[in-house]
Parts: sequence; structure tokens; C-alpha cells
Amino acid sequence: MPSRQSNFLEYIDQRAIARFGGNPMLSQFPMEGSVSGHHKSNHKGSSVEFAEYREYTPGEDPKRMDWRVLARTDRYFLKEFEAETNLRSYHLLDCSASMKFGKPETKLEFAKKLIGTLSYAYLNQGDAVGLSLLLSSKNEDIPARRNPSQLQDILYSLGHAEARGMDQIVDRLHEVAESVKSRAQLIVYSDFLDDPKRIADVVHHMRDRKHEVVLFHIMDRQEVEFIFDRPTRFIDLEGGSSILTEPSIIRDEYLKQMRSHLEEIKKICAETQSSHYETITDSPIDEALREFSFERTQV
Repeated sequence: MPSRQSNFLEYIDQRAIARFGGNPMLSQFPMEGSVSGHHKSNHKGSSVEFAEYREYTPGEDPKRMDWRVLARTDRYFLKEFEAETNLRSYHLLDCSASMKFGKPETKLEFAKKLIGTLSYAYLNQGDAVGLSLLLSSKNEDIPARRNPSQLQDILYSLGHAEARGMDQIVDRLHEVAESVKSRAQLIVYSDFLDDPKRIADVVHHMRDRKHEVVLFHIMDRQEVEFIFDRPTRFIDLEGGSSILTEPSIIRDEYLKQMRSHLEEIKKICAETQSSHYETITDSPIDEALREFSFERTQV
């Protein structure tokens, strides 16, 4: 097992950093950070970016009075601005046994690279980053911080994360939704092999808590295209059961159910104003992050 001194820099994709690292990635919802930063706060401030007008009340500071509006309407209005704050970004990694599927790279290893790269980018722009390993019995958490050693702690934890045990991701995410007390960005990395109704419940829970929710839906190409051409034994990585069959017999029904499942997850995200990104493990990391990064540099 790697030593504590190992830095696990393989989890930071340098090509992605070079491609996207020049522009701050912004939250799509107001945040509640502890220091000033790039992201809109849910509190009104007196500087940065104009938000709206508010009617003047006698006794208030007239410095933000809009004299042009007064000249046009003969009424007194103050300019309100969006304050800016830093982001608290929590990266939530599904460590159930199904995440060890995939060749040459497992879904878990691919997710680690997404997390390492985004953690580096967010910390580099002054945001706080946290990590939760979603295990079958509990979460292993690194609280969101922005101190210099945070990246090393996150990479070390990723380096020791293993995919094992039954999928309890929904229960673990409910725990995260309750434990993160103020608005934050919650990014979930999973294959989401669970009942869509249960996934809908927890996404609604996280959004009801005012968090920005992002789902990285991680799949191996074999799962998406079912490219098997000879009798194959399919093994349930979590339950242990298996079946030997001719792939051509089940291919059409499998693909139908897979497409239906994906559409259900997309629908949940659309209904809750959450983000959903399909990622295939043979994709370059910079391509897997392209849409995520583009949408957050255009806010």
C-alpha cells in the first residue's frame, strides 16, 4: 500500500488543467462561503455585480442612489449588488463494488481522476474542497477546507479508496445532505445503479437543502454498448450471483433498460435543476470535464 508520503499526482490530469485552468469555474447557484471569492453569494452586498433596484428608505446610506432613475421617475431607488464569496465544493465518491468494473481502467479509478483534477482547480482558485468516500456502512469524510495541505489529504484518501461492499449510496447521500449545514456544491461520482425513485428522493433532499447538485454518471463502454460476441458469464459484483448466457439473447432488452434508466436519471436532474454528465471511462479526462467546465465559466 502506498506510503503517506506518496502524492498520487496521477489523479490530477495536467491536460485538463492546462485546458480549463485559466478561467474560474463558478457555481450555478448562490453560495455561502466564509471568505470573499468568485461566486455569487445569497447575501446582498455593496459591490461587485449589479443585481436589482430597491426603493430607498429615509435614513439609508444614499451612496448607492441611482440619480438617473430619480431623474426619470422622480422616485428614489438604491442599487443592490451581488456579494461574492468562496465556494465549498464537496466531492462524493461511490465506493460500492460495482465501481470496480471496467478495463483497462475501472469506474472508480476514472472517478478519482475527475475528483483530483477538480479539487486541484477549485483549491487553486481559492475555494474550499471536501471529500466523502461513500462506503456501504458509513462515510469517510474530509471536511471542506482551503488550506495548503488539503490537496495532499484528498489525493492520499483517493489513493487508498477501494470499491467493495453493497451499494448504499442513497443512504450515504442523505447523510451528506443533512451534515452539510449551509449552501454548497455537492458533486456525486457514481454509476447510479439504484432504483431511480430512490435517487430522485435523495436529489430532491439535497436540492431542498439549497445545495447545487452535480451528478457525474460514470460508465464503462461495455455497459453502454454491450459489446459481447461469445457466451459470457455475467457476475453481480455486489451480490455475487452470476449467469452464463449468449449475449445476443439479452442484448436488445439490456440496452432498452439501460437507455430507460439513463433517461430517468436525466429527468430527475432536469426537474430539480441539477446537472447530469454522462462519462465513459475510455474518454480523456479533459473531454469528460469539458461540458462541466464550459457551463461554469459562462455563468
